Amino acid sequence: MEYNSEKAVDNLHQKQKNFFNTQITQTTVFRIKKLKALKKEIQKREKDIYDALKKDLSKSGFESMTSEVVLVEKEISKMIRMLPLWNRNHRAKSSLINFPSKDYILPEPYGNTLIISPWNYPFQLAITPLVGAVAAGNTVVLKPSEFAPQTGNLIKSIIKVVFDHDHVAVVEGDASTATLLLKKKWDFIMFTGSTSIGKIVAKAAAEHLTPTTLELGGKSPCIVDNTAPIRITSKRIVWGKFLNCGQTCIAPDYLLVHEKIKDQLTQELIFQIEKAYGKNQQDSPDYGRIAHQNHFNKLKASLANQNVIYGGNTDEKDFFFGPTLVDNPNLDSELMKEEIFGPILPIISYSNEEMIHKLLENRERPLAFYVFSKRKKFIDKLFKRYSFGGGVANDSIIQFANDNLPFGGVGHSGMGAYHGKYSFKNFSHEKPVIKRSFLFDLPGRYAPYPKSLSLLKFLLKNL
Repeated sequence: MEYNSEKAVDNLHQKQKNFFNTQITQTTVFRIKKLKALKKEIQKREKDIYDALKKDLSKSGFESMTSEVVLVEKEISKMIRMLPLWNRNHRAKSSLINFPSKDYILPEPYGNTLIISPWNYPFQLAITPLVGAVAAGNTVVLKPSEFAPQTGNLIKSIIKVVFDHDHVAVVEGDASTATLLLKKKWDFIMFTGSTSIGKIVAKAAAEHLTPTTLELGGKSPCIVDNTAPIRITSKRIVWGKFLNCGQTCIAPDYLLVHEKIKDQLTQELIFQIEKAYGKNQQDSPDYGRIAHQNHFNKLKASLANQNVIYGGNTDEKDFFFGPTLVDNPNLDSELMKEEIFGPILPIISYSNEEMIHKLLENRERPLAFYVFSKRKKFIDKLFKRYSFGGGVANDSIIQFANDNLPFGGVGHSGMGAYHGKYSFKNFSHEKPVIKRSFLFDLPGRYAPYPKSLSLLKFLLKNL
């Protein structure tokens, strides 16, 4: 069914509200049953997933497995294993003011949820939030990106096999479809994408006071001081930056490199690029492509008047954009204003810590923050001074793979967090409940109130 009219969207929205009101999603048994079926279908269609990602983004089988499918399967397995623990009432410490009572926190689903996913990791960033929403007992409308059509269509096929359409539905379409969906009153919205579109989603959600999780991005800095070992540092930066052709929201966006090692590091970066993808990266089976024309054009335009010291080669017909290094870009240039989200790596030199702070202090808070150094105090000082979604010392983008850590942004890089138990919490309302006894009341609680307040004030402050 096409969802290109308000009537069609209204109909789906109402059907999902009716389904949620049946209370069938409330039981742990039902949720686990659906998660197991989803995992089984994903495993069955694994080759189809790889093929779709190859067509959409020219992803290698290895990248598709490690950065998409395995992470999703790991998330589902953890939900299945831990859901009986997470989805139960938890006792909370009672207050003596309420004595005697039993106090609880009850996790409950928000209800009807909307998930809008991006094109850069079109399978993983669509299914992982969906897993959290289903595990928490919600209904879901999932809007995948139109810029990864093969993957979006495959996701729709997988979901159709596993879920009742009134429980989980995939709605394909462009920005106009997303606009129609955002007009509805949802109980929760999760969006992953750019900061500019995130503001539109937040504004639409605010019309209905709908809680949201926004997973955005930003210009994630990568600081390399003169104690960092050149070879392994370069190898880890190249891997994190050029994975998925640089289209990773937590990729190092630009380097701040101590001037003493800048030239040496630059040469090693070039060596590691060619070691990974060869001298002609367009022929590499491991190097991806830009997702769509508009983004390709934006990346190409951002190189205008820049000092490209390596790469910069493109093929518009193939959406190929080679690994590119830019030396000391103008900080007011387009390249340094917004998240690059592509295979362009600016390299900026610094001579002392004050220069680092001068470069960073007026920038928006990024989704990721990287430091390469052997100096523990230097690393700790930077992590404490700056606000960011997540940080890593001496590596890049690995924070995303640890489902024991919350993943999310702050400020312009987003709000809310998910992965593992944080996904369950993200899509759940923690409802406090007190069960009070009839046996006792605090003296002086009711009118007429006591004339002396000192004893009551003492009790209220200290019990």
